[in-house]
Amino acid sequence: MGTLSRSLFDKARQVIPGGVNSPVRAFKAVGGDPLFFARGTGALLIDVDGNEYVDYVCSWGPLILGHAHPDIVREVQEAAKNGTSFGAPNPHEVELARLVVESVPCIEKVRMVNSGTEATLSVLRLARAFTRRDLIVKMDGCYHGHVDGLLVKAGSGMATLGIPGTPGVPARVAEQTLVVPYNDLDALASLVKSRGRDIACVIVEPVAANMGVVPPRPGYLEGLRDITAKNGILLIFDEVITGFRVALGGAQELYRIAPDLTTLGKILGGGLPIGAYGGREEIMDRVAPEGDVYQAGTLAGNPLAMRAGIAMLKNLRAPGVYEKLERSAERLASGLTAAANEAGTPARAARVGSLLTLFFTSREPLDWDSASTADTRRYAAYFRRMLERGVYLPPSQFEALFVSLAHTDDQIDKTIATAREALKGMRWGPEA
Repeated sequence: MGTLSRSLFDKARQVIPGGVNSPVRAFKAVGGDPLFFARGTGALLIDVDGNEYVDYVCSWGPLILGHAHPDIVREVQEAAKNGTSFGAPNPHEVELARLVVESVPCIEKVRMVNSGTEATLSVLRLARAFTRRDLIVKMDGCYHGHVDGLLVKAGSGMATLGIPGTPGVPARVAEQTLVVPYNDLDALASLVKSRGRDIACVIVEPVAANMGVVPPRPGYLEGLRDITAKNGILLIFDEVITGFRVALGGAQELYRIAPDLTTLGKILGGGLPIGAYGGREEIMDRVAPEGDVYQAGTLAGNPLAMRAGIAMLKNLRAPGVYEKLERSAERLASGLTAAANEAGTPARAARVGSLLTLFFTSREPLDWDSASTADTRRYAAYFRRMLERGVYLPPSQFEALFVSLAHTDDQIDKTIATAREALKGMRWGPEA
């Protein structure tokens, strides 16, 4: 950690809880203090001390084009010249909504909000109103934002920091959330058999990405669709991470599954704060002012985010985009796995498209129980050694690594060589 980063972190802790504005940034899962970054360009991040890193966090997913992409920068600059916010309709929100409806198979209407958490909160309220039921079902280890009822057995920072429960969430709220293991259709079928008449919705990350990347087993998503449809339960795909990431139309396009409702974020805003939720017209028409389910937002449809999002989706429509991402991510996943094997340490790379995680475990990650067998001490040592050598990885074993269109073959090959060097020099004892 450089002098300026250390000084900024000391100052931040005096005025910001923990010195950070989102918990995983604090590096508590990997040791050391967080870096403060000054700028990014392409696949590179430069910290305030001038150190350069190949970035595989990509702002936790949104920067699929890389940092400071000229189209995004130009649109934001032009939008800002005309005003940063109106609190009223603008033509750009209409254009972005049209692009979303055209791109995501099961969205017929969409409402823009300001974060993934806000999208999830809103879609749960809508599902309950539409079905006239109260209970929701989520999967152990899946994270859907810091909504009160969804912090039950959540992944992401909850797993990273080892927070055991949901402090601040009333028991009566937590009791409205039922939890089953990811990739376990029998558990869901049993739950629905006993309590199905009270369940409004099942919400799931179609590709789990907050316990590390855990792909769905063959038939799992199809089974979710079948069970929910037969019991009048809405199926919600949380595609905040997978939306526009694993395919232009998200996981629902990749796996050809039709959820009733979908949440979006991250990539949709081109790097600016955004969220969205959408789905079948008959459900979305219950949202005010068309219907009686109230949801509002002062900055929703912000012109800067809308124009950045339009530029983003237009870039992602170019021929060969997802093929390039697939090749790059496969190159990286194979190389990192080989480096770990050469070092004699058990490791499994789990990947879907340009999302991947290198788990330090010999078990195939199928759910939270298997993913959580990963050796977090080994990952922490690996993370620090890679950081020292100029590679910025997610500061937690249970987060996804993101490959962008800006990552070159040369950068990926150098990353693999760096991993080989870092792993070979590591000690795997208690001190690691």
